[in-house]
Amino acid sequence: MTRGPRHIHLDRARGLTLQWDDESSSFYPVEHLRKYSPSAEARQLREELEQNPLAVLPASSGTGETLQALNAELVGNYALRIHFSDGHDTGIYTWEYLRTIDPGID
Repeated sequence: MTRGPRHIHLDRARGLTLQWDDESSSFYPVEHLRKYSPSAEARQLREELEQNPLAVLPASSGTGETLQALNAELVGNYALRIHFSDGHDTGIYTWEYLRTIDPGID
């Protein structure tokens, strides 16, 4: 099981920075976090896009505003829940899951 980060910083416009116990750090842009939300709805959409790359994506909130991460709250000592400006807030990002979607790791 992945241990949690020792420092968490959320820049609402840019993204989430985690400083891990092993001295490594990870940066997740807001759009990346939203795209890889572990919610059932987002997971289903990713599966549909894998099967049919021409699938129509749902419309954005329509406000024309840039997506932001409004806040993040700890879920126990194993995860974060992130609230996005488009209203999405159902994904629970475990530390282990965040390690797997780290955009800085190929």
